[in-house]
Amino acid sequence: MIPTKRTTESDSKYNSLEKMSVKELLVNINEEDKTVPLAIEKVIPKIEKLVSVIVRQMQSGGRLFYMGAGTSGRLGIVDASECPPTYGVPLGMVIGIIAGGDKAIRKAVEFAEDDTAQGWKDLKSNKINSKDVVIGIAASGSTPYVVSALEKCNKNNITTACIVCNKGSNVAKAAKHKIEVIVGPEFVTGSTRMKSGTAQKLVLNMISTSVMIKLGRVKGNKMIDMQLSNNKLVDRGTNMVAKELGIDYKKANGLLLKYGSVRKAIDSQKNYKN
Repeated sequence: MIPTKRTTESDSKYNSLEKMSVKELLVNINEEDKTVPLAIEKVIPKIEKLVSVIVRQMQSGGRLFYMGAGTSGRLGIVDASECPPTYGVPLGMVIGIIAGGDKAIRKAVEFAEDDTAQGWKDLKSNKINSKDVVIGIAASGSTPYVVSALEKCNKNNITTACIVCNKGSNVAKAAKHKIEVIVGPEFVTGSTRMKSGTAQKLVLNMISTSVMIKLGRVKGNKMIDMQLSNNKLVDRGTNMVAKELGIDYKKANGLLLKYGSVRKAIDSQKNYKN
């Protein structure tokens, strides 16, 4: 059973919000937001263990799945969609799934999160297997769509994890690796798109960034496998090549455009010298 009174549903520490000035609203929201990184700091050891597992699974050919409903599902999709352009990984290596399907990204789909069968169907449509890792994201920790999918994964020897904002939730009980970030009551009571959503976003950043670095997708502090999808990124890549090889901007730009990536442009010259 989930707690009868979830922290994420507890009354805000603030009242009469409508009587506050704009400055008071902003200052108080900011004060609450400051508590989120401190809550995450407490669970870094658990995030560390999960990252190590994900890296190991991905090195063996596995994929990373995020599953959630509403805000939680959208956050997973955002993180997953940014991995290919940022780190040059193939589409489908990190996958975000939201209850209600892609249309739920923009518009709420009624009762989609309550479907106890669809989550597993969505995973099966992506040919889920035992090499993969599935992270359920749910601020409340009670989303049936996520709970049932994680339970099915466990039965099929698939690694499960969660990011939740309540202690002892059903989602956490179904996950082998539990990341419970307790951020406390929201500024607007129950509005988990605020502190809870911020916590989930920060943890997702930590997970995907750490995983990609450990998979060799960053050199020094640079995204050497990023996709050159706009002029800003071509300029950034050119500067990276120029600095690494000690050549001028024009020559670096020519190499980058010829080879199509920072890594390949740099390697082409280093291999040539060798």
